[in-house]
Amino acid sequence: MYSLNRSCFMSNTSISGSSSPFSNYQRRRLPAKVVALSTANRDQSNGSVLLDTRSGTTTLQEIRDGYAEVVDPKSGVVGGVQDVYGEDTATEDQPVTPWAVSVASGYSLLRDPHHNKGLAFNEKERDSHYLCGLLPPTVVSQELQVKKMMRNIRNYQVPLQRYMAMMDLQERNQRLFYKLLMDNVEELLPIVYTPTVGEACQKYGSIFNRPQGLFISLKEKGKILEVLRNWPEKNIQVIVVTDGERILGLGDLGCQGMGIPVGKLSLYTALGGVRPSACLPITIDVGTNNEKLLNDEFYIGLRQKRATGQEYAELLHEFMTAVKQNYGEKVLVQFEDFANHNAFDLLEKYGTTHLVFNDDIQGTASVVLAGLISAMKFVGGNLADHTFLFLGAGEAGTGIAELIALEISKQTNMPVEETRKKVWLVDSKGLIVSSRAESLQHFKRPWAHEHEPVTELVDAVNKIKPTVLIGTSGQGKTFTKEVVEAMSALNEKPIILALSNPTSQSECTAEEAYTWSQGRAIFASGSPFESVEYEGKVHVPGQSNNAYIFPGLGLGLIMSGTIRVHDDMLLVAAEALAAEVSQENFDKGLIYPPFKNIRKISAHIAAKVAAKSYELGLATRLPPPKDLVKYAESCMYSPAYRTYR
Repeated sequence: MYSLNRSCFMSNTSISGSSSPFSNYQRRRLPAKVVALSTANRDQSNGSVLLDTRSGTTTLQEIRDGYAEVVDPKSGVVGGVQDVYGEDTATEDQPVTPWAVSVASGYSLLRDPHHNKGLAFNEKERDSHYLCGLLPPTVVSQELQVKKMMRNIRNYQVPLQRYMAMMDLQERNQRLFYKLLMDNVEELLPIVYTPTVGEACQKYGSIFNRPQGLFISLKEKGKILEVLRNWPEKNIQVIVVTDGERILGLGDLGCQGMGIPVGKLSLYTALGGVRPSACLPITIDVGTNNEKLLNDEFYIGLRQKRATGQEYAELLHEFMTAVKQNYGEKVLVQFEDFANHNAFDLLEKYGTTHLVFNDDIQGTASVVLAGLISAMKFVGGNLADHTFLFLGAGEAGTGIAELIALEISKQTNMPVEETRKKVWLVDSKGLIVSSRAESLQHFKRPWAHEHEPVTELVDAVNKIKPTVLIGTSGQGKTFTKEVVEAMSALNEKPIILALSNPTSQSECTAEEAYTWSQGRAIFASGSPFESVEYEGKVHVPGQSNNAYIFPGLGLGLIMSGTIRVHDDMLLVAAEALAAEVSQENFDKGLIYPPFKNIRKISAHIAAKVAAKSYELGLATRLPPPKDLVKYAESCMYSPAYRTYR
């Protein structure tokens, strides 16, 4: 409900919160005797709510003293149900003011997702908060609510239905949503995030019920700061923003890309412990080039071609300026699913002035590097002993490649210009080589090495002889049987990472990788795959999911008050994740730890990131805590229900 906590009546009597005389009167007396406020008007000059003091209207003093009777000014009949807000007496074309006094009790409390506990309200709370009769008499625990919800969700056979059930729960009972997700993270992570979130974005217009974040479109140009101030929470620490141009491997989904920021921030809370109230999902709507969406009657965004050039740059600059002005220097802005031509420019432009992080470039790089460090246990040697070949030279591919080169440089003290030569990239035109340098986009040029042109991936494998093959192309089925067999012929244990999301866009499946490599591949993917049995041995595929990294990274930045993201933070985050892989995990062929321990993992990552920030002089929360791991754990949000007075 809308709160009038910043307004006052003309008599200077505040109605802010539940402590005001009017709020108490409304809670205690209105069910028996409705008080008439006849016609309420908002003073346009100062935002105050005024009572109409014309003849026949209840006075504020009468309301406070509890003596007011309901009088229909037309009939003179006493005791009827008054049209409090004037809506029923207004004609359809006559404007009315949508105002309400917010009281966290009774019916409104049950519809407040931040405070609702459903059947978990105890008898004392039900009595003191006017819930008696509004709920069945049974009182249940949060644990039983979780059990019931999991049973209901499992009854849905279609993943999108499970997604919608989870989103509905988040809008009804926020703490139960996070408790459910945290207790069943391995089962529910594919529902609230990839791969199901991809389908949710494709159908977002059809399943959209209520906004879960801010939509900033070209219509808001010139007043973005004002739009940010419309968001009810003021102490924002993390913003995840997208313009919807490159959602997963699904392309331009325009305004419907909002599912990505909503999903990411759910994981910031569930996996990293960042308070839900500190998280803000934002979609920048500059149009879409997706003709199917433009012709879809249920599409919720601007129906125009995507803005580019100066118009786009000005809107983004206004947005970034407004964010810093409204939330301060230490708010983390995470860019999500921007197209290559904008992603690199935005990161470069604002990386020196804002606390910004691109998960597609940097988060993916860090989690993949962690997997590669772990994989060395299987294949032996250090990263410097290996050769890396990528299919895909966009944000993810070049981001991972650069972080690999930086880690090798850190381990060997070689210049990064030299370590880049261990990494080769293939794009849509073939192997990136020096003869193509002039025609390459700027972010691809560091990877243009001396070599003859090669157009086919299998030929690149045979000529480069990589020990590691990484797919970030967004193109499904590109790691063919011929390609996997070529990798297997060159390596006893080929490392094959098919990272494109969602599952339909994965370069190959886990079953294909294990079968075509005769069970010898070290495999991980971006989206989850089931275990595979090959010749009597069960292979458990790893998931190179950014959710391993960004929640812990974000927590580390927040708890240290960091003002800029540095590459060294990504390196220590990767090393911290790799250190969490146990011998038991290695015995199952895993290069990543199980998600069931993700909160502990995030705390260790946060501690390493914070320590590096203090070391680099980028942290502002001083003095630093003595035990950063314990401090990280103490900062984490708990979804356990609170007891109400």
